[in-house]
Amino acid sequence: MSAVAGRAVVLDLGNVLVRWDPYRAYEGRMPRDAVDRFFADVDFATFNHAQDAGRSWADARAVLARSHPQHVGALDLYVRHFADTLTGPVPGSAELVEDLRAAGVRLLGLTNWSAETFHHAQPAAPAIGLLEDVLVSGDVGLAKPDPAVFRLLAARYALDPARTVFVDDSPVNVDGARSVGFDGVVFTDATTLRADLTARGLLPPAAGTGPSAT
Repeated sequence: MSAVAGRAVVLDLGNVLVRWDPYRAYEGRMPRDAVDRFFADVDFATFNHAQDAGRSWADARAVLARSHPQHVGALDLYVRHFADTLTGPVPGSAELVEDLRAAGVRLLGLTNWSAETFHHAQPAAPAIGLLEDVLVSGDVGLAKPDPAVFRLLAARYALDPARTVFVDDSPVNVDGARSVGFDGVVFTDATTLRADLTARGLLPPAAGTGPSAT
């Protein structure tokens, strides 16, 4: 039996496979200090998490129109130019996906992402299309680090959490995965992740790094 039989790797997308920078939606369109005010006033991370958890952009706009009407235009710019926030593949990530596929490892994605903007992901990082499937938080109304989304992931794809590595650049999300039994790895860069996966027997050692012949 193959050493990777029954094992899987689940990858976060943003800043693991595809680079995301929300400021890029505003370059040449709005002063940086005005963007900073918008992000601070609405607590953008929390505001955006609601989109990841399934809120529509129309509903988000209505909320903002009531709470911070001065920032509605900034939100409209962000949605209109969302594709510009995706600045290409994370270095080394595409090669890592290709090598994992070649090794016979099941590859899936789990991303916190609005269902309405997810179609921009694969054009920005084509390796996403090599994954078996991607569970998109905005589609299912559950977002990391909620343990429920990890239980759904395991059930939907018949994964054994103990034999599945979950990779995310957010330590909080990795903790959520670990809470339901996944082998969680915090992503820092593709080279380090490659070493982590090699140590777990999911990739062969690089040439010249294995035991020497005698």
